[in-house]
Amino acid sequence: MESIAQIKKLSLWIFIIPFVAINLCLFISVNYQIFDNTFLSVDQIGRTNPTFPYFDGGVSISRTARTYPAYLVFKPSMIFASILLILYWIKTNKLINSFEDKKNRNNTFKTFGILSAIFLIVHSIFLGVKFDYDIYKFFRRFVLLSFIIFEIVAQSLLVYRFFKLKSLIKKYINNYVLILKIILVSILVIVAIVSLPIVVTSGNVHFKHGLEWNYFVGVIIFYLLTFLFWKRVE
Repeated sequence: MESIAQIKKLSLWIFIIPFVAINLCLFISVNYQIFDNTFLSVDQIGRTNPTFPYFDGGVSISRTARTYPAYLVFKPSMIFASILLILYWIKTNKLINSFEDKKNRNNTFKTFGILSAIFLIVHSIFLGVKFDYDIYKFFRRFVLLSFIIFEIVAQSLLVYRFFKLKSLIKKYINNYVLILKIILVSILVIVAIVSLPIVVTSGNVHFKHGLEWNYFVGVIIFYLLTFLFWKRVE
């Protein structure tokens, strides 16, 4: 099926582009001296000491990505990935509905997925824009939190649909990967619930930064698993 091939390609790029972008921004931030005395000289705020934030939480994604020249990588990458996300949710919804009767068709996961992508676009556009207003700071946090919540809800609903339809789509999918997707989404939901009290309070900066990096990668690994989930159909 051509739609499966398209979804596989979309999901792979949705994983690769953000993963490369955030880690390239990290490289720029840690190795800022490479760019000294060039037109790509790193802004002071974007410079950080050697760190591997996945383990030590030494720096946030926002700090590595919001200043020049890192935002030249981050913003276009995230906006382009978001557009691919919108296409992914539309095509996946169409494919899933093709396996069901009209009365059982449901577009809920597509709606949440598209909204999450829109929130990511808005977040990317406003990242690094400075307004010293409390309402603006609240707006940024609201947009970022909305992206995470809507994305996890979309992924959860989609995995649930896959599980319900597995007898109908079994010749198109890898059941082992379906199990991995269920485990991944369950972990993301549990971590979000358990860490929420820590995230909304002050302090624990390194924990929050480490959580941010690992959680974001966890979210996009869903799409790497999607690439492996669908079998190649001739």
